Amino acid sequence: MYRILIVLLLLVVSCKESKTNVDLIVINAQAYLVNASFDTAEAFAVKDGKFLEIGSSKYIQDTYESSQIIDAKNKTILPGLIDAHCHFYGLGLNQLQVDLVGTTSFEEVIERVKIFQKNKKANFIIGRGWDQNDWAVQEFPNKKILDSLFPGTPVALTRVDGHAMLCNTAALKVAGITLETKAEGGEILVENNQLTGVLIDNPMELVEAVFPKPSKKMQITALNDAQHICTSLGLTTVSDAGLDQQVIELIDSLQQANVLDMRIYAMISNKKENLDYYLTKGKIKTPRLNVQSVKVYADGALGSRGAALKESYSDKHNHFGALVIGVEDYKTLAQRIANSDYQMNTHAIGDSANRFVLQTYNKVLQDKENRRWRVEHAQVITDNDFEYFKNDNIIPSIQPTHATSDMYWAEDRLGAQRVKGAYAYKTLLEISGKVALGTDFPVEQVNPFLTFYAAVSRKDTKGYPENGFNIRDGLTREETLKGMTIWAAYSNFEDEEKGSIETGKYADFIILDRDIMTVEINQVPETKVLSTFINGKKVH
Repeated sequence: MYRILIVLLLLVVSCKESKTNVDLIVINAQAYLVNASFDTAEAFAVKDGKFLEIGSSKYIQDTYESSQIIDAKNKTILPGLIDAHCHFYGLGLNQLQVDLVGTTSFEEVIERVKIFQKNKKANFIIGRGWDQNDWAVQEFPNKKILDSLFPGTPVALTRVDGHAMLCNTAALKVAGITLETKAEGGEILVENNQLTGVLIDNPMELVEAVFPKPSKKMQITALNDAQHICTSLGLTTVSDAGLDQQVIELIDSLQQANVLDMRIYAMISNKKENLDYYLTKGKIKTPRLNVQSVKVYADGALGSRGAALKESYSDKHNHFGALVIGVEDYKTLAQRIANSDYQMNTHAIGDSANRFVLQTYNKVLQDKENRRWRVEHAQVITDNDFEYFKNDNIIPSIQPTHATSDMYWAEDRLGAQRVKGAYAYKTLLEISGKVALGTDFPVEQVNPFLTFYAAVSRKDTKGYPENGFNIRDGLTREETLKGMTIWAAYSNFEDEEKGSIETGKYADFIILDRDIMTVEINQVPETKVLSTFINGKKVH
């Protein structure tokens, strides 16, 4: 009898000693792995910042031990979400400026500016977020009121999409803008031979060039503020669509010092100094920073009628929008990037801009493999231009909430026939095989669950329209989740290291308060992130 007890004791001790020690164990979960077969699992073990093994709760507990065990209590777990197109640094800077998002009239815009200036007493008032399409009178504003309120203080208020700006006379003066100023690749609006203060696309750069430069401390605050917002909403990787060298190097230094946890796919802005530095240096890759792409603008935005269309705007006769880059300049740039190992990511909204970009991509990428060049937005496609996305080198990078934000007036701009090829996400997916999903925040809200809801339901949060906006182009829940995880990672050349819960990949995951794959779709926008983990470390 004693011998039997000793043998049993030795077996227990042996089993205990045979367990592998890991950093974290998660059990009793409903984890969507987003692997090739779209499996679910109950548990996983994390070691050295990566998923070590996935299995049943019993198997993981029998095989591994850890001082940190999370009982998920059947909560939903997803891979860390990826925003494939956003402005992370810009979101942070916006926290230091006048927030004009959600204003329903120009009068409300003015009130917010007045309150901001009363509190901040800024030498240069900068704001962003107004949208004249949300006002009763859907017309561009005029600078007259700003001139009367702030005659000596420059004011520059950017439209929500970043493609139009309202300036007072003081701002125009410091930027050197007059009636004689040329406006290639955009417009300087004039009424009765007077500047209205509204600039569209390229002329905005003249004002932005004289903005006060944020201090390093302000930049760090901006990046940390943006990280706090993003991790609280389940984002673990963001693709920042346009950064300069100084900001990229600051991000790298903060990440290396473990001050910034967020993983960032940094697209360099299309500026000579950035191109000369990065294309010569080659790709830069750390566990948290990836620099191997160039963000380029082909045209403006539909809301400000800057998107380049093949035929004139339905609500503005003989107006076609415009390319914001010269045709030959763009072709030369595309060839230069094709000759490097960098990816090209081009903002294209109008059908004319999309055709030009797609034709250029198709030509310069002949005989090349695995380039994954992206068309950012791919918003209005007509004729047979969808066919270009059959090219394995070309990926549509799209933002579902653009559809539900623009649907109220998109047909006015495009007409009943042309709008059928707008925001055509299912069509793009069927042709290309993958779509990378993002928000374009702060143009849209950061919340990725609004992205999920918009992609599937094609409705606003009030349930309009009843049957969904062009619902034939809605995505399934599985397609949407892939677009926010593994396909977004693929578009960043990162699908081997993130985007799914699989052995060997970074342990980036989130725990939710509901199962967005099964709840009523109208409940998805209310989803709360209970915890966010990057590298197996809890960051929210």
